[in-house]
Amino acid sequence: MIPGLSFLGGLIRSGTLVVNDDQGRSHRFGDGAEPRVRLQIHDAAFLRRLPVNPSMALGEGYMNGQFDIIEGDVRALLDIGVKNYARSTQHSHSRRWPVWALKLLNLFYQHNPRNRARRNVAHHYDLSDELYRLFLDADRQYSCAYFQNPNDDIDTAQLQKKRHLAAKLLLEPGQRVLDIGCGWGGLGLYLSGHADVDVVGVTLSEEQHKVARSRAEQAGLAAKADFRLTDYRDLNDRFDRIVSVGMFEHVGLKHYDEYFRKVFDLLTDDGVAVVHTIGRTDGPGTTNAWIRKYIFPGGYVPALSEMMPAIERAGLVVTDVEILRLHYAETLRHWYQRFIVERDKVKALYDERFCRMWEFYLAGSEASFRHWGQAVFQVQLARRQDAVPLTRDYITDVEREWAARERRREMHVA
Repeated sequence: MIPGLSFLGGLIRSGTLVVNDDQGRSHRFGDGAEPRVRLQIHDAAFLRRLPVNPSMALGEGYMNGQFDIIEGDVRALLDIGVKNYARSTQHSHSRRWPVWALKLLNLFYQHNPRNRARRNVAHHYDLSDELYRLFLDADRQYSCAYFQNPNDDIDTAQLQKKRHLAAKLLLEPGQRVLDIGCGWGGLGLYLSGHADVDVVGVTLSEEQHKVARSRAEQAGLAAKADFRLTDYRDLNDRFDRIVSVGMFEHVGLKHYDEYFRKVFDLLTDDGVAVVHTIGRTDGPGTTNAWIRKYIFPGGYVPALSEMMPAIERAGLVVTDVEILRLHYAETLRHWYQRFIVERDKVKALYDERFCRMWEFYLAGSEASFRHWGQAVFQVQLARRQDAVPLTRDYITDVEREWAARERRREMHVA
C-alpha cells in the first residue's frame, strides 16, 4: 500500500475519510461517523509525502491543487485530522521533542531582532486592507473574541472582548495607555472614546498604521489616540496602563526577557498591564512548520511555563491569569464562514492558491483550538501587589457598567 494510505489507516479512528487515489481506487478510513470527507487525489506525490511531514504535505497539497475535497470541506477535513492526531499523541510522551531539542529549534526560529520583526509583521499584516475588511468584524479586531453567549455574533463578541480588557485595565480619566501592537486601532479608539484616556498605539505594520491614523481622524479622536509606526522597544515614556493583544506571539522566545523588562520600565509605579496572547496548555513546543513558512514567520505560541520565568525576572507581579479556552475556536469559525462567503472577492484580490492557503490557515487554527491544546491567556501584571482590588468582582462590575453606558448612548443616538 502507498505509505500515505497506510499512515491514514493508522491515524483516522473517528469520523470518515474517503480517499479516491489517482488510479481510480477508493479507500475508506474511520468509523463511518460524521464528519464525512472525500478527497480526490490528482498527484500521487502528495500521498508519498504525507507520512514524512503531515502538516506541510497536507497544507501545500491543498494549496497547490494536488487534491480536491469533493465531499465536505477543508474545515471538516482538518477537524478529522487534528482530532485524530491529538488522540493518537495524547499519552505518547515518546513523540514529544526533548527539552534541549526544543530550545535549540526555538533559538533558531524565534530570533526576532528589529529588522526581522518588521519583515515578519509585513508578511502577514501588510496584505490588502480589503482582505481583512471582508472577513473580520466591523472594528477589524484580528484577535480572539469573547463569547458571553454561544449565540453571540462576531461583532458582539469582539465588543465584549474590548470591554473585558478595559475592565481589567481599571481605567480612570486622564490616564496614559500604551497599546503594544495596536493593529488597525480598534481597541485604542474604543478606550480613548469611552474612558477619556490618552492612548499611544504602536505597530510595525505600515498598512495598519495608515488605517489606524485615518480612523482616529475620522472619529475626531486624533488628539486622544496617537498611533505610531515604531518598535515598542524604542519607547521611553511612562504609562499608567499597558495593553497588548495578539502581539506577544510575535515576540519570539529569545526576546521574552527583553519584552517584560520593557513593560516594567514603561509602567508607572502603580500601573497595570494586560497581555492577551494565544498560548499552549500542553507545555513548550515548536511552531507548526506550515504556519511558520506561509502565515506567521517568526511566530511562536508560548506556554505559561515559558512566560512566567521572564515575568518574574523582570520584577513584575502577576495579579491575575484567565484562560479563554474555546473562545478562539468560535472566533475562527466565524472568520472562516465569512471568508467563504466573500471568497470570490478574495480571489479577485489575489488568486485561487491564496484562497486555499487562507482557508487552510483559518480551518486548521480552529481545529487546533478545539482539539490540540491551544487557548488564550490574559495575564494581568503590575509593579505592586496592591495595584488591583482584592477580588475579581470589579471585572464583572465594570463590564456591566460599560455595557449599560453603551446601550444608553445607542438609544440617545437613535
